[in-house]
Amino acid sequence: MKIAINLNLDGVYIPAFKKICNYKNLNIKKNFKIIGSAHNISELKIKEKQKCDTIFISPLFKTNKSNYFLNINRFNLIAKNTEKKIIALGGINCSNYKKIKLTKSVGLASISWIKKNRPKNIGRFF
Repeated sequence: MKIAINLNLDGVYIPAFKKICNYKNLNIKKNFKIIGSAHNISELKIKEKQKCDTIFISPLFKTNKSNYFLNINRFNLIAKNTEKKIIALGGINCSNYKKIKLTKSVGLASISWIKKNRPKNIGRFF
């Protein structure tokens, strides 16, 4: 957080494993965005205490990295515990992305699906 502020960045991402909430006395500019991620309600509450504007909840669907996933019902049970903007993340692909309309998310994020299906002229950024 301090590095992002010192570099005059527009925001910062706080991963689920970062539990520290002590951001007092920091000179944060008005439009500075704090984004975080959570996998359960207790992590969601920590992200609220960290003053995250938007929270990724993951994994929504099964991924190659893990057999654990939330699916629609558990995702919504977590998401209903906050008024923050929620983004669906994890295991999203061509066959299940329409199911995201059933969630309390305002959007989705995907790495492997975008990487796999990117236009050929985008280059190495993905």
